[in-house]
Amino acid sequence: MQSAKWWITASVMIPTLLEILDTSIANVALGHIQGSLSAGQDEVTWVLTSYLVANAVIIPMSGWLGRVMGRKNYLLASVAVFTGASMLCGLATSLEALIFFRILQGMGGGGLQPVSQAILLETFPPAERGLAMAVFAMGAVLGPILGPLLGGYITDHASWHWIFFINVPIGVIAVLMIQTFVEDPPYLERRQAGEIVDTVGLTLLVVGLGCLQVLLDKGQQEDWFASPAMTTLAVVAAVCLTALVFWELRHPNPVVDLRIFADRNFATGNVVMFFGFFAFFGAIVLLPMYLQHLMGYTSWLAGVVLGPSGAIMLLILPAVGRLTQKIDARLILCFGLVVSGLSLLYMSRFTLEIDIGTAMMSRNIQAIGIACFFVPLSYLTMAFVPNERMSNASALFNLLRNLGGSFGTAFVTTMLARRAQFHQARLVEHTTPYDLPFAEAVDRLQTLLGSADQALGTLYQATLRQAAFMAYMDVFHLQALFFFALAVLMWIVRRPAHGADMPMAH
Repeated sequence: MQSAKWWITASVMIPTLLEILDTSIANVALGHIQGSLSAGQDEVTWVLTSYLVANAVIIPMSGWLGRVMGRKNYLLASVAVFTGASMLCGLATSLEALIFFRILQGMGGGGLQPVSQAILLETFPPAERGLAMAVFAMGAVLGPILGPLLGGYITDHASWHWIFFINVPIGVIAVLMIQTFVEDPPYLERRQAGEIVDTVGLTLLVVGLGCLQVLLDKGQQEDWFASPAMTTLAVVAAVCLTALVFWELRHPNPVVDLRIFADRNFATGNVVMFFGFFAFFGAIVLLPMYLQHLMGYTSWLAGVVLGPSGAIMLLILPAVGRLTQKIDARLILCFGLVVSGLSLLYMSRFTLEIDIGTAMMSRNIQAIGIACFFVPLSYLTMAFVPNERMSNASALFNLLRNLGGSFGTAFVTTMLARRAQFHQARLVEHTTPYDLPFAEAVDRLQTLLGSADQALGTLYQATLRQAAFMAYMDVFHLQALFFFALAVLMWIVRRPAHGADMPMAH
């Protein structure tokens, strides 16, 4: 029985890790893809956006699709579509074809995270659910960190085609393992013959989430609501998703069963997860940008800064999972949130002269916090969800986790631009001939460079760099406040029984 549990775990986690890696692995290859396919800068970003949109739409539908097809069949179909689309992405000879195949890849991969999480939670006994979530976290948390590093290495040493081809043999192995080791449990609810399909809910879900994901991915680039297209997307998303909530709560067989939010732990846990990944993904985006744009690091060197944090999480996650069996998981969660906040405060004290050890230390502290955040939160959120509702609960949980990351990325990039403009305006106030330190600096540089224009240009570049630096510090500090606020909010969660006293879900 113990060996079967781990074979099932490997069967579902291998394709899930591949899918999570593919949300970020193509980021560093965009320049190579752009040149290879003769695409414009704006056009090539649809390689990322198309995948994320398809992913976001499928995730909340995965529980319903599992009912319609049978969960094992749906899992097999998802891995097969993801693997086949990966092969086609690598073979694509035009940008249009690549984007189309990325949509197929996102549709195939969208259900892997929630279905895998549900299977793990059901396979492990309730007392070991923390350990199950530690295994799942290795993919969910490490994927976004390792994706750019792996993508950069493959692109530099082979070609961008291989970031997709690498999925194919592993996907084939995953299909064989799922076929051999995974079975549908007897209590799994199946769609009944003649059951009415919730076509209205399905349409509202696809249109609403599709528009929302495009808005989040393209909003900053198009200056948000200054763009008529972005405003239209926002209105359509708001109307569709609001209508979806009212419709699904009244439908007898909804595509997404929102009634599960009546459970206090599930509702609170999802709020904490959304804003936790909001702040976490913001930091994942910010630190490499800071190191490359302001400190002059290469993509590889920035990846080296992130690498040790991944190893730290791999070491800590299983221990955190086992710890949830022995002590109140809320204490571990609070500790993780506070440490995550402190790591961002540490980053907000950076200077433009930090060494690589300081940058690595900040990320390593954050790794400890995130390991102590994701595992106990997943455990607490799902503590009172019965097994027969686990697929639907896992779909919603993963949707809000992914949306939190998308909102967080959009938020920090927007805030960074806004705060840089603010600080630049304040600094420029002092760059006048009447400001004595500025006038003296111009004189010194003119003497060194031999030209007043070169002196002024050098000082202008220094002003832009300083404004950007101050903007980064502002956003790091703001992200820290989110974690500290969540450390207070999370105490709404009820403490479940743990260890041997934990009842079996049914």
